[in-house]
Parts: sequence; structure tokens; C-alpha cells
Amino acid sequence: MAEAQTVMPDVGFIRSVRRNGGDTLKKCYQCATCSVACELSPEDEPFPRKEMLWAGWGQKDRLISDPDVWLCHQCNDCTTRCPRGARPGDVLAAIRTYVYENFSFPKFMGKALANPGALPWLFLLPIVVILAGIYFTAPRTVTGEFTFVTTSIIDFNIFMPHTSVDVLFVFGNIMIFSFAAVAFKRFWDALQASGRPVKLGFITALIMTIKEILTHEKFNKCVTNKPRKIAHMILFYGFLGAMATTGLVFLFIFVPHYLHLLGLESLHPFFQLPLDLPHPVKFLGAISGVLLLVGGVMLLTRRWGNKDEVGANGYTDYLFLYIITLAGLSGVLAWLMRYTGLPMLAYANYFLHLVFVYFLLWYMPYSKFAHMIYRTLAIVHAKQVGREAR
Repeated sequence: MAEAQTVMPDVGFIRSVRRNGGDTLKKCYQCATCSVACELSPEDEPFPRKEMLWAGWGQKDRLISDPDVWLCHQCNDCTTRCPRGARPGDVLAAIRTYVYENFSFPKFMGKALANPGALPWLFLLPIVVILAGIYFTAPRTVTGEFTFVTTSIIDFNIFMPHTSVDVLFVFGNIMIFSFAAVAFKRFWDALQASGRPVKLGFITALIMTIKEILTHEKFNKCVTNKPRKIAHMILFYGFLGAMATTGLVFLFIFVPHYLHLLGLESLHPFFQLPLDLPHPVKFLGAISGVLLLVGGVMLLTRRWGNKDEVGANGYTDYLFLYIITLAGLSGVLAWLMRYTGLPMLAYANYFLHLVFVYFLLWYMPYSKFAHMIYRTLAIVHAKQVGREAR
């Protein structure tokens, strides 16, 4: 006779899952249609049936350390075939949202990013910081007026000096990624605590994972939500291009400039701002901004038009898509508005662009933006312990 076990449901966890898009959780009656339908599920202990069971019983500790939650690519094949409308894909998305909150450091930031009521306050931080940067560092005329107010020239360096932008970017990112490292280390330790025997080295698994992410090969196994692959790849490579553009500008303009100020007289920037086409770095930045905008609009349009098939309709999912799309849009407009002859309109748009960019970067560890790291770590662990699709 099987030994009896005492189950202690975490009611707060169940409420969080339901609040973040998994409100259909209790409709599941464990028929296993979802696990049969999923092309990404391993043959041994397939998901998402067991995750639905654990979530229904509030087994938080099992789920936050379960790599299978992250092997789900929101294909929604399981959701469209579920005879009860339990929407397993949405439940797994809600569990992933809980993971951001659970492992976050400091903890209150994870709660804030999951709470729509905190959004005005979250926007207030980058707005106040950027306004302070403009007030204290923007050039002024001899009469004390801001130069950008009195000139017809469109030069973002006189609105908010590039040095100020760099300081916020570098020191802000150092602080935020230090906090993120704590969260990701906690998550990795939780994954390893499962005790599954490791069959593959970390570096080998990481290389395989990066290849899988760059090619989006798992998306090819999706049926219901397969069109999302193109939009997701466009957005993904737009982000990588924008990140590369920022890195190249910092490396080849600002690093030599700052080293020159420190006494290396022979060192000068490799190129000067503002960059214009056909400069390759400008071309990369322009293409990346367009890709961010196009990919974001494609994903949002699919969600607006067919929520049932797309899934992941929680607050954090939409927030991330809106912000990254607005960052792409304002970035493209910042380039185009330099040719309008309307400086105040250009500066207003540039201000919004900085707000959206810093919102993305400074809140990365606590928002869906962090799924890039969480999913990567989970897939690496899954490959190490042999959790591959059947």
C-alpha cells in the first residue's frame, strides 16, 4: 500500500499564478492531453501535466526549481487541445512570472514589476533621474538658459550630454546586473538542487543552448503558434543589434575619449558623433531599431487579434512587449527627427527614448526581460540532465 503524504499548498502561490494569467488553472482534471500534444515535452516525466497538478496543489518549491517550466515555448498546442479550457501554456507563463518575483533581489522590486498599480512609480524613477541629468549637466548660455531651448540646432549632446548618458548607463547597469547576478545564482542553485545526475558538461550544454536560441529551432516544432517564430526572431535580433550598436559606440568613441582625458594624449575616438549613413555603426543601429519596432508590432498585433492561440496574456507579458516596442519606435524617431528642423519635438522624443531604454535596463532582473537569462540557464541545466524533447 502506498505511503500517505501530507501536501501543504501554498495558497499565496496559487493566487499569484491565477492573478498573472493562469486563472484557468483549476479547470484541469489531469487527462494528460497537454503532455501528449506537446512536441517539446520529454518522453520521461513529460510536461505540462505534472506542472498543472503541482500548480493546482500550490507546490511552489517544486515549480520554481523545475526546468521543464522553461522548456515550454508558448506554442499553445496544449491549450488549443485542452478539453477543459485549462490553458496549460498560460499557467506555465504565469509560473515563470512568479519565478522573476521569487528570486528577485531586492524582493520588493520583483513584486513591483508584477503589480500594475506600481507602474507610475516605476516610470517616475527614470523620469526624475534623466530630468536631474539634464538640469545639472546640459550646457547653458551666459544668461543661464539651457542652450537647447535657445538654438535651432538639433544636437542631443546639448540636451543631455553623452557623458551623462554614459554615467547612467554604466553605473546603473553595474548595480542592476549585480542584483541580477544574485537572482540568477539563486535560480541556478534551485535547479541543481533537484539532484538529477549530470550527463553533460556545462560549457558543452551552454554552446548547444546558444545555438538553439540563435536559430529558434524549437519554434519549428510548434503548430498552433508557429507564426510567432518570425516575429520573435525579428525582435530578438533587433535587440542584439541595438546592444551591439551601443557597445561599439561606447568602445570606439567614449572609452578612447575618457582615456584621453586621463592623460593618454595620443588616443582619440575612432569616429565622431553624430553618426550618419552610410556609416556601418549607424546602419546597424538604424536596422536594429526598425527590427525592434517591426518585431514588437507583429507580436502585439497577433496578441490583439488572437489571444486564444497566442497565450501568455498576463500583465508582465504585455508590459515587456509595449516597452521594448516603444523603445524601438522612439529610437527610430530620434534618428528621423534630426532632419525635421523641430528641435523641441526631437528633444521630447529623445527624452522618452531614454526613459523607455532605462526602464528596460534598470528593471531587467524583475521583468519578463529576464526570461532571456532564466530560460537560458534552465535549458542548459535540462541539457545537462538529459531533459530533451521526445
